[in-house]
Amino acid sequence: MKQNTQQLIDFTTQSRRDILRMVHAVNSGHPGGSLGCAEFLVTLYQNIMDRKPGFDMDGIGEDLFFLSNGHISPVFYSVLARSGYFPVSELTTFRLINSRLQGHPTTHDGLPGVRIASGSLGQGLSVAIGTAQAKKLNHDNHIIYTLHGDGELQEGQNWEAIMYASAKKVDNLIATIDVNGKQIDGTTDEVLNMGSLRAKFEAFDWDVIDILEGNNIEAILEGMNDAKSRTGKGKPVCVLLYTEMGNGVDFMMHTHAWHGKAPNDAQLENALSQNPATMGDY
Repeated sequence: MKQNTQQLIDFTTQSRRDILRMVHAVNSGHPGGSLGCAEFLVTLYQNIMDRKPGFDMDGIGEDLFFLSNGHISPVFYSVLARSGYFPVSELTTFRLINSRLQGHPTTHDGLPGVRIASGSLGQGLSVAIGTAQAKKLNHDNHIIYTLHGDGELQEGQNWEAIMYASAKKVDNLIATIDVNGKQIDGTTDEVLNMGSLRAKFEAFDWDVIDILEGNNIEAILEGMNDAKSRTGKGKPVCVLLYTEMGNGVDFMMHTHAWHGKAPNDAQLENALSQNPATMGDY
């Protein structure tokens, strides 16, 4: 059942709490991008995607999602757990030895919801394209969704995949780029300026949509439903999702400093006070 806007907002607030508590507990992880993408992933899983109950690695007869920028695993694990893929209590094992919830998602321990190991940046789109083509071969009309960081696009493999997808008319694919303008060493412009992402994707013959308010759930709903309406028309679809790294925690926003740094005890308390529990902590 699709959740309404207020339910999505409440889910997002709880997911932010999960992210903060997971990273704090082990003094390790990536809160910045996770917080920035919380609204998107919550909305995707709770409203946009056509998902089956439970988890089947083959994914026949349902939409599928691939996380390419795997370092934002805290938000991915939170959304998966609270969407019913595995117990919410398992979030307490994040980054612990022998846990299924490693810093970058892996597949060898069979964590429900995780279809590929990711975190070696630049590889997710290639896998997603192959899956999208398999859908077509199986006469399965469902959609493949992906998420990528804007800094991740500095990896060359992305552009081979982007060229291939349009050339082969992989039009059951929606690739979303988290455009927050920041990466671990600074702004994306400082590290390696990529110019206009819209112009680049359009030059590779993709259909491109902007979601300028990427932390606004109403804007995400409108933009992603627009993206869905453009599938099946001969072109892959790119969504440029403009977000704020660290969104929802005032001292983590407007800086790249929290890309991969955990809050201390006082910072955690401050951050949690800005995000009251809505669904119950684990």
